[in-house]
Amino acid sequence: MLHRLALRVLPRLALAVTEVSVSKRKRLVMLVPGFLAFAIYRLLKHVIPLADPVTLLCVSGLISSATAVAAYRIGRRAPLSRIWEEDGARRVMWLVGWIGFVYGAQLSLMVLALLKILVNYDFLLHPEGPAMMAIIIACTSVARDAFEIGHVGWLQHEGKPVLTFPDGAPLRALLWEQPARLFRWSLVGGAISGMVALALSALGDLGRGDIGQLVGVTAVGGSVALWAYLAGQQRPGGLWANLGVVGWAEMFRFWWWPGLAFTATYYLVLAGALTFLLRVDGVGAAGHATVASIVAGLMAIYGYYLGYRRFEEDRVEQAVPASLLRCPFVLGILSKHGWHPGGNSPEVGEMGLEESRVKS
Repeated sequence: MLHRLALRVLPRLALAVTEVSVSKRKRLVMLVPGFLAFAIYRLLKHVIPLADPVTLLCVSGLISSATAVAAYRIGRRAPLSRIWEEDGARRVMWLVGWIGFVYGAQLSLMVLALLKILVNYDFLLHPEGPAMMAIIIACTSVARDAFEIGHVGWLQHEGKPVLTFPDGAPLRALLWEQPARLFRWSLVGGAISGMVALALSALGDLGRGDIGQLVGVTAVGGSVALWAYLAGQQRPGGLWANLGVVGWAEMFRFWWWPGLAFTATYYLVLAGALTFLLRVDGVGAAGHATVASIVAGLMAIYGYYLGYRRFEEDRVEQAVPASLLRCPFVLGILSKHGWHPGGNSPEVGEMGLEESRVKS
């Protein structure tokens, strides 16, 4: 789900995929696959045993893979033959395998776990409703993200600067450049979250329960992600110097989303895998600590990576702050000087903000 984080946390990507015209097309792209997924489910449930979790996840992954290709083609604004030639086989296979199949299966597991934990709607006891929702929600989410990635690919093909394409390649490069830092953050975050999970398990049934663990691990994982995000920006003065630069409002937004939201998402995916794939009924204190450590460790790596990429993009482009870009008045001024969400014109960094001060 790293692509989703990059598309919303990094300002240039977020602005590019949330333009009014792009959002209108995206809503239609999400609506059609949702109806098709419902029709396919109604047809397949009489032919394939969708009450089996493995079968359900395979079907959801295959439908999501086809959806990813179609949505990416629409966002990319090119036929598949040209996409294969211009974007390369590696990106296409990543789109089909990771954004389509793996991401779709993860989302289906999340939906199944969410229904069981929060509303006690167990797929193993009542498969039809959860199975239908798992396929439809996964399909529409994959369609949204694949379309946005396709739009970023189109901007890239049109010559707009895309410093961070959301395919995970910059993270792999960072893992190669700074393995010790990422390992340290993952280890510390995982250890803190694991200890909290153990402490909750010692409190009794409430702490050992799925809801208690979900709330506790989510709070810790979101905080670890924010901490790592600030450290990843590597500004002079260290971690505490970033507190005055980033601002409390932005830190709260990051802590809330993606910090809490994606920590809960990854926890639900792992809980769904244990419950529906491995058929584990109660993992115990050690199991809770393991799940919490994995989730928080992963969120620490992702938080550090997002902070690092945010700082790199700001440093390279000397960008206008995202808070200013949300203002239609400022956007109107910048657009007159050739600014585009995919990149800034040379004169924006020097005179865009000055003109906005004068005219205001």
